[in-house]
Amino acid sequence: MSACRRRTAIAAVLSPAMAVSLVACGQGGESAGSGGTAPGEGGFAIGLLLSQNVQTRWEAFDKPLIEKKIKELCADCATEYANAEGDVATQQQQVETLIDKDVRVLLLSAVNFRSLRSSVERAHDAGIPVVAYDGLVEGPIAAHVSFDNEQVGRVQGEALLKALGDKAEGGQIVMMNGPQTSPTHLAFEKGARSVLEGKVRIGKTYDTPGWSQETAHTNMDGAIAALGADSIDGVYAANDGLATGVISALKAAGIDPLPPVTGQDADLAAVRRIITGEQYMSVYKPFKAEADAAAEMAVALGRGEKLDRIADTTVDTATTKDIPAVLLDPVPVTVDDIKATVVEDGVYTTEQICIPEIASACKKAGLTE
Repeated sequence: MSACRRRTAIAAVLSPAMAVSLVACGQGGESAGSGGTAPGEGGFAIGLLLSQNVQTRWEAFDKPLIEKKIKELCADCATEYANAEGDVATQQQQVETLIDKDVRVLLLSAVNFRSLRSSVERAHDAGIPVVAYDGLVEGPIAAHVSFDNEQVGRVQGEALLKALGDKAEGGQIVMMNGPQTSPTHLAFEKGARSVLEGKVRIGKTYDTPGWSQETAHTNMDGAIAALGADSIDGVYAANDGLATGVISALKAAGIDPLPPVTGQDADLAAVRRIITGEQYMSVYKPFKAEADAAAEMAVALGRGEKLDRIADTTVDTATTKDIPAVLLDPVPVTVDDIKATVVEDGVYTTEQICIPEIASACKKAGLTE
């Protein structure tokens, strides 16, 4: 490992004004990076490690969008990809594998933001800057790309209050959160509670390991049994997968009409449920903007460039301060917003959304004629 490359990783965890710059690196006969290629010249390998595939977005959107943008920015760069499928030990081994492969930068969506700290430290010690993708991770990360996750929670909470109408004051809801091991879950819940607490009664709160739909279904069964079918005015579901489990439990209990249920990620199945009225809303997070920013950061770090032109803010973790960051704005999606968001942005076509089973609902929503 060259001294130049080690300095790159160290500098990359500082504030944007002190971000990595290798103007002097590669001089005096010293090579930098794999294959003896100085940063800024030729291609290099970028590791991409995603945390899970329970949510369809990761394989369907994030992975191909990141890979495409990397190729646009660096035609000779290669992407080394792996998905941990929700397993911490698997992801730790994947990090080790990519360190051995001498990738120059690592894009990491961590399964567990604390348990992956040692892996981030290993990459840092190997001179490989780590970009935390979609959620933060402890350890000396070089940069962070995500959405403003507290704002995601606030958007969900505000939408739920709007859907509750007169029941917003004193009504009772259930909170179906993600896993405690996810920093994004903690931010979602914090944002949602900042809006909901003091307005509605939170009758039951659940954490959902692995973002499991089945666990969400089981937990919702428990909430119905504990609170009563007629006493649940709404459900805060942190994402569309959890909303799937929640709604299936509500339907199995014979609850009709269904109370408003939130979601997130604008999964295709969720968009269809929004059209039919089974789910009130989701949160659309323009994946291309997030993927593009991550790819730009990775390529810039690999070339030894500053992040000032990309990162417009900083974030802190328990271990690292002033991390250069891009935090994008989430967009609420109800039945009235589908055409102007996921359809207009080309995420889904109306033909993909409007299957025969929901044709009449699509027409009513103004998606088809």
